[in-house]
Amino acid sequence: MIYRILADLTLAVHFAFILFVVLGGLLAAWRPRVAWIHVPAALWGILITFIGWTCPLTPLENYFRRLGGEAGYTGGFIEHYLVPLVYPAGVDPAGWILLGIAVVAINLAIYGWILRGWILRPARRSRSR
Repeated sequence: MIYRILADLTLAVHFAFILFVVLGGLLAAWRPRVAWIHVPAALWGILITFIGWTCPLTPLENYFRRLGGEAGYTGGFIEHYLVPLVYPAGVDPAGWILLGIAVVAINLAIYGWILRGWILRPARRSRSR
């Protein structure tokens, strides 16, 4: 029972990490110091996507599932849980590139928005004086 709980907890952490990689820049807009954590996490997520590495959380979840009497799964977290939602028939190498490009584009847009706000903020203050 405890191993199934640990597997599910690992799954939840994995999902939260992916959300943080994709949308953590929005937290950085609210709390700029979050960028110091988000940028390396986003780079890690992008690197895993482009190179095709397996995130260490996937084997950990599978390990807990096997100890709990469940069968682990092959492939990574994204292939097992998210790809069926996005690509019902599976994803080919070009699809991985598109996923990686989407993560990069989302984060560039968010950080561009943040930087634009930082650049314009002093100009707004000087006009209000």
